[in-house]
Amino acid sequence: MTDDFTPPPEMRSVDHPERLELLYWVGCASAADERAGAIARCMVRILRHAGVRFAVLGAEERCTGDPARRTGNELQFDELARANIATLGRYGVKRIVTHCPHCFHTLRNEYPGLGGNYEVIHHSEFLRGLLRSGRLELAAALPESLTFHDPCYLSRHNGISDAPRDVLDRTGLVRIEMKRSRTRSFCCGAGGGHAFFDERTGGQINQNRAREVVATGAHTACTACPFCRSMLEDGLRGIGAAETVRVRDLAEIVDELLAGA
Repeated sequence: MTDDFTPPPEMRSVDHPERLELLYWVGCASAADERAGAIARCMVRILRHAGVRFAVLGAEERCTGDPARRTGNELQFDELARANIATLGRYGVKRIVTHCPHCFHTLRNEYPGLGGNYEVIHHSEFLRGLLRSGRLELAAALPESLTFHDPCYLSRHNGISDAPRDVLDRTGLVRIEMKRSRTRSFCCGAGGGHAFFDERTGGQINQNRAREVVATGAHTACTACPFCRSMLEDGLRGIGAAETVRVRDLAEIVDELLAGA
């Protein structure tokens, strides 16, 4: 793929935003962290390649409130959620795609309690749909090995584990399962607000999971969550395996293999 990147359209600059296919929810991680921002850029390229009519909120997008709620600040969650619901309502948003399972879970399962009702789709499911419908075609990947790490808020909390594997199985990559996977996956260590705290007792959770990744012998650890990716990269560095195993998001792999791109 080319390094050239054109920012996506923002809702406030779109005529008749209610006619768009979807809103792409970028999320705080991609907005604040350059490494995580690569996922969002890949998703924008993929959506454009598939001819999806979409826009983002840009500066109008606030945190979903997930970290606030997980760490016990219900007041802040309520304020953030209501502000987002008001913004989404102003543009008539009905369908949202997000690559972050934390945003996905909060928008899908917790916003309805405050009146925010949308069709919320994780990018793994949306990418699978684009491939199945023929709107996306992938070039064959090199036959290297890969293992998929299931994000907790995707598999354990929302029961989505087939979609990312279905996408990966279309790439030609050799997929190796870890012993703890799908709804019995092991946490990367970021959930419940732990991404913002230091572990001071016991072993490092992300290093424990990194050892399970290394044990598969896979060249790549794929995940579908910006927090998981960050935690796994840090865990691999911590056990001295960062040079032998790379961590990638599902969208990065699909973006790289877009046929004819």
